[in-house]
Amino acid sequence: MKILHVNAGLEAGGGLTHIINLLTEAKKEGQDFVLLVFAEGPVAKAARAAQLEVHVLGANSRYDFSSLRRLAAFINHGHYDIVHTHGARANLYLSLIKRKITARWCVTVHSDPYLDFSGRGIMGKIFTQLNLRALKKADWLFAVTKRFKKLLVTKAKINPTKVYVIYNGIFFHTNNSLPPKEEHRGFNLINVARAEKVKGQDLLLRAVKNINNPDIHLYFAGDGSELSKLKSLTRELELTAQVTFLGFLTQEQLTELYRRMDLAVLASYSESFPLVLLEASDNLVPLLSTAVGDIEMMIPDRQHGFVAKIGDLTSLTAGLRTALEMNDQELVAMAKREKDYLVHNFAVKQQLAVILRVYERYLKA
Repeated sequence: MKILHVNAGLEAGGGLTHIINLLTEAKKEGQDFVLLVFAEGPVAKAARAAQLEVHVLGANSRYDFSSLRRLAAFINHGHYDIVHTHGARANLYLSLIKRKITARWCVTVHSDPYLDFSGRGIMGKIFTQLNLRALKKADWLFAVTKRFKKLLVTKAKINPTKVYVIYNGIFFHTNNSLPPKEEHRGFNLINVARAEKVKGQDLLLRAVKNINNPDIHLYFAGDGSELSKLKSLTRELELTAQVTFLGFLTQEQLTELYRRMDLAVLASYSESFPLVLLEASDNLVPLLSTAVGDIEMMIPDRQHGFVAKIGDLTSLTAGLRTALEMNDQELVAMAKREKDYLVHNFAVKQQLAVILRVYERYLKA
């Protein structure tokens, strides 16, 4: 079974981690997975660092349709059984050459396709429709949450027998292999996310303001189009002494930062199955998230973390305040319970096993 995974190559968030983790586990298990990206960028760099087989198509621009012929030739000459795309541009390209390739084609839907291009005006609406049209042409799809499957079936009108739910996974570390926690003053929060409206960072800033505790310090890790607005809001709320914008951080830098974090917070309006929370838990940081995606699968009850209502400032503030009122021993115990639960349910090995079973089902059919 020869599988080609395809991505545009410019992904720098959870999608990148998903692809690299999945192909790394496949390599460990002796599976014949190959990665193709349209252009040099973060994905190719990460793949090489992980010693994965990666090819670059050499597209000259974001929508270089002259490369479609090269893409079809690469697939057919490589005799791939399945092409598995990740991301709207990869989906679009495969939809345009589907009749010219012999391989079966599947897609992982990493995020809400109706929100992927929100805030981009008329072009955003056009790209949204192109992506939805592409998804309908695929032989089957993997949705990373039950909610996304429901969205694809009920709103996009995709046949439910073609959509499979598969949760993201990561490689977890043993607790004794983690760097020791660093003593620090105050209560540190970390938000790892792109600075975009859908991530709800403005709500998080207002929640910190509501608590009105100078011992709280909030760290933002990530770049994005809303960064300047968030910095302006921080000044407006008079929180500059309590908020630090770190920009994009590598996984190594995040691991070092987690040593002195007391709570990882995600205030998003929409998410799939957020890898950043799995990674924070791997580093024994307790979690607070809005009720996005299938978050109840990740944080099953109050013994394992905190869940706030989406877009609800009062609920988010209450979650922060509850965490702040817990003592260090209670938070440590919560973090360990959560990690034990996640290791059992959401490791990459389980994720790959589900994908392989679906691959085999379609090839036999």
